[in-house]
Amino acid sequence: MNCKKALITGTTIAAEITGLYLAAVFPRGKKDRADRTPFLYKTSSGNDRWLYAHRGLHDNESEAPENSMAAFQRAVVAGYGIELDVQLTKDKVPVVFHDSTLKRVCGVTGSVSDYTFEELQNFSLCMSEERIPRFADVLRLINGQVPLIVEYKLESFDTEVCVLGNDLLDQYQGLYCIESFHPAAVHWYKKHRPDIMRGQLSMNFTVDPQNRRKPVYWLMTYLMFDFWTKPDFIAYDHHAANNLSFQITTKLFGALPVAWTIKSKEQLQEAKKNFQLFIFDSFRPVE
Repeated sequence: MNCKKALITGTTIAAEITGLYLAAVFPRGKKDRADRTPFLYKTSSGNDRWLYAHRGLHDNESEAPENSMAAFQRAVVAGYGIELDVQLTKDKVPVVFHDSTLKRVCGVTGSVSDYTFEELQNFSLCMSEERIPRFADVLRLINGQVPLIVEYKLESFDTEVCVLGNDLLDQYQGLYCIESFHPAAVHWYKKHRPDIMRGQLSMNFTVDPQNRRKPVYWLMTYLMFDFWTKPDFIAYDHHAANNLSFQITTKLFGALPVAWTIKSKEQLQEAKKNFQLFIFDSFRPVE
């Protein structure tokens, strides 16, 4: 009898844990979900898909380095959607730049937030003539010609970059969606702009040994903040597409699966097994 009770109790606990897990990873429901079709297809009919140039159609050895005005112009001319990154300067100007530090791209110390926008104009991007652009100027350049995936860069729970970025996007007439690795940015859009398609960026953070002892990275790897952010799409490292939470969230619950970052035609073909929208880099999917 005691064994039977123990079995029933164990089964109940397992069911409760499973229920809590599924509730944690449940994305935005189908009834409330933003329309994904314009981000997938160039026309309302047909199979001509949008592909998204990672940080613009760039080449860091050229005069069109990543997240530069030249790279964005090249993407527009080539007919690709654009993925780009937004963060704030010291004087609270939204600019387009990816890294947490300036070292790799600009060859100087410090981060974007350590300098005013005017000061940042002293630094070149990858030794080119290009400079870190204002987000406002990038939006004027693109002008709705191609769809945008706007990634917000957060180092903490301070979501001021979302507030200021959204102020600019409110005046923008083109098609865009937002994404972030930081759940606070995705939640900000859930709370303040539920009409905008939003995505949770993720990857296998636990590959880095330093992250394995930090529960937050395990939770982010397995999309355990979806209950709070309710994303429309999951943008996941395509190398880790077998992640259980990614598979459940996209294939069972219907969140749009977005692949980053595809770097060859072979990777693109393989990614089509698990993803529907593709962010690419280092090659041209369509010549």
